[in-house]
Amino acid sequence: MKWLGKPYHSLDFMLRERFGEKVYKLTLNGGMSCPNRDGKLGTRGCIFCSAGGSGDFAADPAQSIDEQISRQKDLICQKRPVSKFIAYFQAYTNTYAPVAYLRSIFTQAISHPEVVALSIGTRPDCLPVDVLDLLEELNQIKPVWVELGLQTIHPATASYIRRGYPLSCFTKAVEELHARHLEIIVHTILGLPGESSRQILETIDFLNHQPIQGIKMQLLHVLKGTDLADDYLARKFQVLSQEEYLNLLISCLEHLSPDIVVHRVTGDGPKDLLIAPLWSSAKRTVLNELHHRMKEEDIWQGKRYKEEAL
Repeated sequence: MKWLGKPYHSLDFMLRERFGEKVYKLTLNGGMSCPNRDGKLGTRGCIFCSAGGSGDFAADPAQSIDEQISRQKDLICQKRPVSKFIAYFQAYTNTYAPVAYLRSIFTQAISHPEVVALSIGTRPDCLPVDVLDLLEELNQIKPVWVELGLQTIHPATASYIRRGYPLSCFTKAVEELHARHLEIIVHTILGLPGESSRQILETIDFLNHQPIQGIKMQLLHVLKGTDLADDYLARKFQVLSQEEYLNLLISCLEHLSPDIVVHRVTGDGPKDLLIAPLWSSAKRTVLNELHHRMKEEDIWQGKRYKEEAL
């Protein structure tokens, strides 16, 4: 296909097309919490979430945003020449703070001369009007992406993982972000306990009809210190094998609209926390096998989506 040799519309292709060169993410930490941890909704977080709030690879929150950017830039540039970056606020819920504080940290990040876009990971129930207005304002300076953790459209699974909001909250947030011309990236998890392949494809089909620009398809990781780990060690569910995951992922890519940019197709949990699946640590091997199989079998993103639309 046409996406830099990959059989799906990859983030790397989109960034090169948009910014003229390879762009790297700087994973930042705004020092925020989450309503699923501070008592507003709960205290134990989502069932799969580590103590780092999905920001185990993010920078040190004790440093200023400028210091975090400088430190992460230096680490990347030691390995390769890079001149453009995305400032990615990853840990916990990055709109869960007073708007004055958000304005301060987001402005620091977006104003950096080598930052070409601002990406903010958050929950759809943490987007009040004043925050939406701020994001719309910043979007006039440089592109602002909002990353929403949906994981699944199915209520029973959402209840099990303690997501803490209904699907209607997600669709309302997407509508409001879209109305302000903000780019939307949705996080999904493949392999959640109790979900069938058909249910996972239903989540993909649902997203095909939402005004979103990107998706992250994350393999379910079992991490130490999580309630998910307790269920796994109690043998209440099994994780996917590499073969099962690749089969499921290929089906998802076939069903996914080719207009949606694929920001992630797997993941590599922190090695000191990862309980299962251990094969996921070999991320490059997984990606190579995915690309090899899709090209060999002449499969590409949107194949079934386009066929079903005919």
